[in-house]
Amino acid sequence: MIVKETGIEGLLILEPRVLKDPRGFFYESYHKEELAGHGIEYEFIQDNSSRSSYGVIRGLHYQKEPYAQSKLVRVTEGAIYDVAVDIRPGSPTYGKCFGVELSAENFLQLMIPAGFAHGLSVLSDHATVQYKCDKYYKPESESGIRFDDPDLHIDWKIDSGKAVISEKDRILPYFKQL
Repeated sequence: MIVKETGIEGLLILEPRVLKDPRGFFYESYHKEELAGHGIEYEFIQDNSSRSSYGVIRGLHYQKEPYAQSKLVRVTEGAIYDVAVDIRPGSPTYGKCFGVELSAENFLQLMIPAGFAHGLSVLSDHATVQYKCDKYYKPESESGIRFDDPDLHIDWKIDSGKAVISEKDRILPYFKQL
């Protein structure tokens, strides 16, 4: 597994070794010991999956302490633009956004530590996203930031006229209100 830094502490891109031949491909999407060798040590306890169509924007979501989640995100169908925003108080990169295209074609994964808001936009006709979490989801701890926050300047890589956003995400507070 190749681990690439993003310029934000703890936020990492993982690139697995993919074995391809005429039959298809094989790769290990998660290998606890190998990741530990790179200093990535999480005890993942929940797997989540979502499927969405082109233009869907989900997020920016996070869970407040003590239930803040670290996530390992990958795409098994289609392509997304995956975004993480550092919301860790006192972090030198507080408020900094990072985005990367994750797809079934490029096999990249994003390791998002606790203390980040997370969102995605679907770039393909459909996308299936799978992610591991190190804490259980707790509805009472759920929070978020508006997807279109002017201070974050996130380019979701889709035509804004075709964006599909839930009512819940449309009414999230702005970053300044954290």
